[in-house]
Amino acid sequence: MAKNLVAQVGKAGGEFELVEREIPAPGAGEVRIKVKACGVCHSDAATKFGAFPWITYPRVPGHEVAGVIDEVGAGVTEWKKGERVGTGWHGGHCFVCESCRRGEFITCKYEQINGITRDGGYGQYMIARHEAVARLPESMDAAEAGPLLCAGITTFNALRHSGAGPGDLVAVQGIGGLGHLGIQFGVKFGYRVVGIGRGPENGALAKKLGAWAYIDSKASNAAEELQKLGGARVILATAPNAKAMSELLGGLSTSGELLSIGVPSEPLEVPLGPLIMGKRKIQGWPSGTAIDSEDTLQFSAYTGVRPMIEKYPLAKANEAFERMMSGKAEFRVVLTME
Repeated sequence: MAKNLVAQVGKAGGEFELVEREIPAPGAGEVRIKVKACGVCHSDAATKFGAFPWITYPRVPGHEVAGVIDEVGAGVTEWKKGERVGTGWHGGHCFVCESCRRGEFITCKYEQINGITRDGGYGQYMIARHEAVARLPESMDAAEAGPLLCAGITTFNALRHSGAGPGDLVAVQGIGGLGHLGIQFGVKFGYRVVGIGRGPENGALAKKLGAWAYIDSKASNAAEELQKLGGARVILATAPNAKAMSELLGGLSTSGELLSIGVPSEPLEVPLGPLIMGKRKIQGWPSGTAIDSEDTLQFSAYTGVRPMIEKYPLAKANEAFERMMSGKAEFRVVLTME
């Protein structure tokens, strides 16, 4: 009888263990996905190292999942076997808390998170809530789709809700796993995109991705350089460095916004005077729900936005995770199941 091979974490801080489990059956309101590919995200470290005390083990990480509906549970009417789908960080919502009643499902008080509160996509099969599933365009490769369900949706959703319009100057801090997608989305949205990195080596890549200009923050004062260009309507902060983010605040235009999707471990140091006098603001943005994932995938499919990926087989989950954590991957690591 067929089994479900998964890469699970047996305890906080443990290695990934390849384990054969029974293929799970979907319950009411759930679907079973036959996984084709699953991205390895830095947020998976929360499961690997036990960042949240309420995580139960063993746990299968993974929230950048692309695959095919294999079976549907009772009461599921919108999905059928054989459909290409994906699921991301948002693993489901309660529908009844205040956030859900206001339609803010991504801030659900009882939000489920794939790979953290429930088993994720580091395996051949996974169970997903029906409301957490997005349709995958037929033209999109599963391994490329995976990272778009976390890194992609987060950058896409943050930028499209930022208030920036075509022609506006938008800076992307960090040319990495998030930033290389942020530049691509910004260009397709019609922004004048400025890439900001530490060192000259990412300049050529930023331009190749479509950036209008590149600022080396090691060689110059990035905030001053942004002001020379007229000031940034939005600075999308993707690299988790609080000091680097704080230093960019002076590069915002009047009513400009520092929009953070990177999560530094240390707090920002913010001078409130320039923030108040210039009507500037700082905002964070989470990923999004399944329909946001669908929007991201469809937009990417027809505009040609794609992540740069490195692929590993499921059996090399430990190696893939270490590659992601090294910061040397270009730029998203993806596990493939076949």
